[in-house]
Formats: sequence, structure tokens, C-alpha cells
Amino acid sequence: MMSDTDLEKSDHQPTDDARETAADAAAKQGPAEPDAAVTIPVTDVDALSSELQAANDRVLRAQAELENFRKRSRRELSDQRRYANLPLLGDLLPVLDNLDRALAAAQQADADSGLVEGVKMVAGQLLHVLEQHGCRPIESEGVAFDPNLHEAIGKEPSEDVSEGCITRVTRVGYQLHDRVVRSPQVLISSGPPAQDS
Repeated sequence: MMSDTDLEKSDHQPTDDARETAADAAAKQGPAEPDAAVTIPVTDVDALSSELQAANDRVLRAQAELENFRKRSRRELSDQRRYANLPLLGDLLPVLDNLDRALAAAQQADADSGLVEGVKMVAGQLLHVLEQHGCRPIESEGVAFDPNLHEAIGKEPSEDVSEGCITRVTRVGYQLHDRVVRSPQVLISSGPPAQDS
């Protein structure tokens, strides 16, 4: 005999036969008819389509801006690394200038000692280290004056050098890769000297 709890359970749970007949009935009826409230008016479809197009456009623009930002950041980081030594080089170049002046003074005094040779070697070694790190002297003497590279401090007549070209360098200039660290100070030829008649 069934207890009261068994009867309550059987009342609430359909049997397998009942489940199958409900599924068969739903299959025989076919797909449910669309409800009239679900259909969307054509004007709303056009509005939704234009909103979707605008949203897609905003997404594409945001992606392009993000990619441009990434490229710019990579380029700036690369430049920062490449030119990180600019301040150091700016401080070292006067030291190199002083070594060159000391050598020039020793050569004028005809000092021929081991000390002068040692200073020459130190100056050469310093220049070699600078070149290893991409810092090299700017070629100036005898070339055409370039205001982007050279700093003109005067003009002088010259028979050997054509007008507008550099005759003398008073201070050597240097560049790190393609950036000028310090412009060379130069004198420019004004052409051959004027002849007194």
C-alpha cells in the first residue's frame, strides 16, 4: 500500500508516458506562431542598424587609436634608449676639448716626453669609446656650410676654399647617431681676397 507521502510525490511528478505524450503533442503542433508583439517595425530596424554601424565605427576607431598609441610608445621608448647618453656626452666633450688643447700646447712647446704620449693615448681611447657608442665628430673642414649642423662664427677670405665652404674649425662638433650633440664652430670662406687696384 502507498503511504500519503508517496501519493503526494506521484501527484507532482509526471510519469515517463506523460512526458512523451507532451513532447509528441508539441512536435505535432509545429513551431510556435510568432507573437505580434515580437515583430519590430521597419523604422526601428533602420535605427538599430545605423546605431550598430556607428558602434562598429567607434570600435574600429578606438582600435586604430590604440594601435597608433602602441607604435608611438614603442618609437618614443626606442628613441629614449638610443639618445639616453646625450647629457653625459654633453658633459664629456669639454673634457675631450681640454685634452686636445693640452696636446696642442705640448706640441707647440716641443715637449717630447712620455707624459705627452700618454695624454695622446688617453684622448684617442676616449674618442674611440665615444665612437663605439655612436658618438662621432661631425666632418666639417672643406665641406659646404650646413646651418643644421654647423655654427658659423665668422667669414674669412680664402684662395683654396670656395665661397660658402668651411675654412677652419675652431671647436669640433659631435653627433650621436643622427642627432647633433654639439655643433662645430666654424669659419666660412668668403671667396678669394679682394685685389687692391
